[in-house]
Amino acid sequence: MTALGAGVAVLLTAGLSPAQPKAAADWQQVGYDLQSGISGLAVASRSGDTFRALVVRDNKKPGQNRIAEVTYRPGQTPDTAPLTWQGGAEPVDLEALDRVPGTSDEYVAVASRGLVYHLKPTDSGEAVEVLDISPLPAIGNGDDFESFTLTSQKGKLAAVWADRGAGDRPATLYAAPFSINTYGESKFGAVSKTEFRAPHPSGDVRHASDIDVTKSGRILISSASDAGDDGPFDSAVSEAGRLAVTDAGKWRLTLAKSPDVLRKFKGHKIEALHCVPGSDLAALGTDDENAGGSVTTARFCA
Repeated sequence: MTALGAGVAVLLTAGLSPAQPKAAADWQQVGYDLQSGISGLAVASRSGDTFRALVVRDNKKPGQNRIAEVTYRPGQTPDTAPLTWQGGAEPVDLEALDRVPGTSDEYVAVASRGLVYHLKPTDSGEAVEVLDISPLPAIGNGDDFESFTLTSQKGKLAAVWADRGAGDRPATLYAAPFSINTYGESKFGAVSKTEFRAPHPSGDVRHASDIDVTKSGRILISSASDAGDDGPFDSAVSEAGRLAVTDAGKWRLTLAKSPDVLRKFKGHKIEALHCVPGSDLAALGTDDENAGGSVTTARFCA
């Protein structure tokens, strides 16, 4: 375990309480080919278990869709509407997305090499506009990012993100205080980091395919096994630790020595995890490569 700065203190604790087995997820297809997977997801609004979300895609070639709007309704085929990218060159390999806490329509997306995009949907609702582009801080040699989340506690913002790791190489988990200045620029405070190994799955594993932090500070991490464009795929979501603001106003990141698996999802490669605001519902998205992308929900965000 290595700390880069004093912005977020890092601790380790024993394992958390075990999860109970759950029924198989009801996945709803949002695309059927290599270009229509979901690599990041942020819920924009909800009504009960129905929600509207923005999703990003890890496409790399000019003209391929980078961001879309998905409306999810339990038991129904989701509505999917591609959005236009405005205000800058098309990004390469978008892998994560989250809404900026305290705003209704501002988002941060992150590409695999560590570029951070501050975004806002246009008034027409048919495009997103790039407000700022900046790099993640403290990028390590060989880092390949698939996860990023923003969280707010006691009026303070923090960012948590990770290099995905691969096989025997664990994920590197980063955390730092976060802010957006009056010019729309993303600013990071002192960075701390530690390592994370997924308890499940095993074999061709990406230890951190996405991250979210619940309102109470629980750190949830999705992990995925990727054997190639045709699979087979396997995924799980684990409770990895906690993030909290201390009485002194500092962020403290606590990781479990033995993270608990909350739920397993065989047959899919989860790359998007987002706790739906105001509920215990998690929205999950997959990038199943040649099989396209799917969304579902699970209840472990309380």
